[in-house]
Amino acid sequence: MNILFICTGNTCRSPMAEALLKGEQIPGVEVRSAGISAMAGLPPSRHAVTLISRHGLPAAGPSANADEELVGWADLILTMTDGHRRALERSFREAKGKTFRLNSYVGLGERDIADPFGGNESDYRIAFDELKEAVGQLAEALRRNMRQP
Repeated sequence: MNILFICTGNTCRSPMAEALLKGEQIPGVEVRSAGISAMAGLPPSRHAVTLISRHGLPAAGPSANADEELVGWADLILTMTDGHRRALERSFREAKGKTFRLNSYVGLGERDIADPFGGNESDYRIAFDELKEAVGQLAEALRRNMRQP
């Protein structure tokens, strides 16, 4: 299963979500991330790198912009906000039916994951903790579904 995490610039939330799910090492699950308004090739933000590293997770790569190829690659697209979901579905016909807000998808309600961009390490830690909870729920569900025949 190919999972794509989406945020705005692909330097904060989606790279942290990508690292968290990759850290779960679920066989058969491939993970990438991108942004709806990303400048391709930028490194993840300093605070995101610090938190990823501190938790012993795989390093996130450079930013990528969501495009037709990535949307086509993904079996499941999880966004940080409902606005991201709507933007993807407007831009890419193929995103419809496989794009969901992360918290909604895992049963954590209708709230968005707040963007820590430009904030301090505490702001990033809050977003990271929210992502850790949501991605943990996702990983449990994926493991259950991968075991089923």
